[in-house]
Formats: sequence, structure tokens, C-alpha cells
Amino acid sequence: MSESTEEPGPAEPSLDEQIAAYQREFRDLDPQVEQVVSALGRLNRRMNVAYGRQLAALGISNAEWEVLKTLVLSGAPYRLGPGELAKRLGLTPAAMTHRIDRMAGEGLVTRDRDENNRVRVIVELTDEGRAKWLEAMRMATDFEEDLLQDLSGEERGLLGELLVRLLRRVEHAQPDAGGRLTDLD
Repeated sequence: MSESTEEPGPAEPSLDEQIAAYQREFRDLDPQVEQVVSALGRLNRRMNVAYGRQLAALGISNAEWEVLKTLVLSGAPYRLGPGELAKRLGLTPAAMTHRIDRMAGEGLVTRDRDENNRVRVIVELTDEGRAKWLEAMRMATDFEEDLLQDLSGEERGLLGELLVRLLRRVEHAQPDAGGRLTDLD
């Protein structure tokens, strides 16, 4: 039996090549706008790949990371109801239940009845879940420092301010675009 060798697909065109092709096909294109938007898109894609690899090395998925992060952001004692978690993550209750089941099985969270209201369920971050979150944060911090190493403190500040301005514009124009309506895992 011979090994299958797949040839990699064609390389992604450079930003300049992409913009030139777009201008050829759509003359009204502003090349400065397209450079910014295309660079942001490519940067986002590559950063998501890098973060995904880091999480995989820790044995957790991006979906699990999102739950861990949401519990940490809720503050100590890192507890939320499944409905609140689903709402904050933009998931359906069924998708959230599936995710919690998997994470509870992995020891990242616990799911118990609320002592004050036996009908209510509480999802809580475990010590193991918090340790995974901390290690992911350490790895991300190293990656992000490396990513921004060529920018001065002033440039980092300016870039941050500019990106926040863009984010605010998108959030104003698309206020419902922050969450997902369907589960992606």
C-alpha cells in the first residue's frame, strides 16, 4: 500500500496581491481600507490557530476555554447557572448542557444543585479548571508579548486605542453580533 501524499493548496496571495486583484475587479475599492480590513482578518485567523494549538496542548478545546473564561470573569467563587452561561456565550441551552456535561466529565467544572434553591443548578469552576485557565493565560501572554515585541509602548497604546475605536463602531452598527446563536463545537 502506498502512502498518500497530498500537495498543499496554492499559497494565500500576499495582501498586496489580494488588494491588486480586488481593485482590478472592483474599481471603487479603497486600498487603504482593504489593507486594514484584510490584515485584521488574516491576523485574527492566525491568532485563533495559535491559541487553538495552545489549548490543544493543554487538552482543552476553544469551547471549553470560553466556559472557563466566563466563569473566571464572573468572579469568585466562579459560579454561574447554566442559563446565564449560555446567555453570556450566545449558546442555546441544549448546547450549553452538552458542553457542561463534557467539562464536568473532564473535571473542569462541577454541576450541583443550589443549596438555597434545589431547582436551580450551579456550574462551578474546579481547581483543575482554574489551573487550566491559568496555564492557558500564561501561554497566551507569552505569545502576545512575542507578537507585539516590535512595537514600542507608545505604538501599542495607539494601536490599542485605534482597534477599540473600530470595535466600538462595529458594536454600534451590529449590536447583536457579539454572541453565537448556534454551538460551533
